[in-house]
Amino acid sequence: MGVVQTVRGPVDAADLGATLMHEHVFVLSPEVAANWPTGWDRRAQVEAAVDRLTELHEAGIGTIVDLTVVGLGRTIDLIQEVAARVDLHIVVATGLYTYHDLPHYFDYRTAAMQPTGRDALDEFFLGDIEDGIAGSGVRPGILKCATDEPGLTPGVERVLRAVARVHRATGLPISTHTHAATHRGRDQRRVFDEEGVDLGQVVFGHSGDSTDLDYLEELLATGATLGMDRFGVDLYCPTADRVATVAALCGRGWADQLVLSHDASCHIDWFDPGMLAAAAPKWNFLHISHDILPMLREQGVPDDQIAAMMVGAPRRILDPDGP
Repeated sequence: MGVVQTVRGPVDAADLGATLMHEHVFVLSPEVAANWPTGWDRRAQVEAAVDRLTELHEAGIGTIVDLTVVGLGRTIDLIQEVAARVDLHIVVATGLYTYHDLPHYFDYRTAAMQPTGRDALDEFFLGDIEDGIAGSGVRPGILKCATDEPGLTPGVERVLRAVARVHRATGLPISTHTHAATHRGRDQRRVFDEEGVDLGQVVFGHSGDSTDLDYLEELLATGATLGMDRFGVDLYCPTADRVATVAALCGRGWADQLVLSHDASCHIDWFDPGMLAAAAPKWNFLHISHDILPMLREQGVPDDQIAAMMVGAPRRILDPDGP
């Protein structure tokens, strides 16, 4: 086994334990909060995050992958402050999150315009990996990109290709956001194929929003892993359907290429807290441990397949030097 980069430094991949592969600690709008009264209270939110992640670790989870990148309010010193006080391992990501355009900063920093001949996106992602994020020394353990309903806009495609190039250069795995209803995993697969990505090191995220087994097995047949990772978000797909889809795929022998998660956060400022609690009362880090795993067992998913989704597949993805 090799090592995996976490907020507190490298850890042995064998020590990751049960892993939630698509979560967030904080999702923030820092420019808004810096200028207008959003109610953000750093001290209170750090305390709340420590409490929630401690509770999660006590429920048997050893690691979370925090896929908060630029575009989602990545603030590495906040994560370090929380990580220093919890036993849970936190793996962080590099990448850029957009469904449409890039920030204007990148408009005139394409490879053709850079004196280095390398896109500024590549330079920033590689800088995070080689030097640490924002001078913190914290190195990411995974790359992140997104494609939603608008599809492969020029900005989105530029991010995907930069992520693919950096994956090839570093061996870091890739986790994505997809819009399952419009089968955006196919767009990502095509771009990754063209860029020479090892699809065995890709997680097509939010695939659990779909019950289309033909589409899901099409992606699985490439060797990729599917993120069944929005448990608690019934707006996109009811819990019963999510569980039935995972159980069906396990029954067809795909458990080794599935990972489970919530896409939840300790704090997200996109929504009013009261509205969020009413709309998604089960959208929290404990839903899989307390509710989903028992439901899967009731549908006949054996413990070895649950271990494959919770321990084996995450370890394989995150450990580039593993067997």
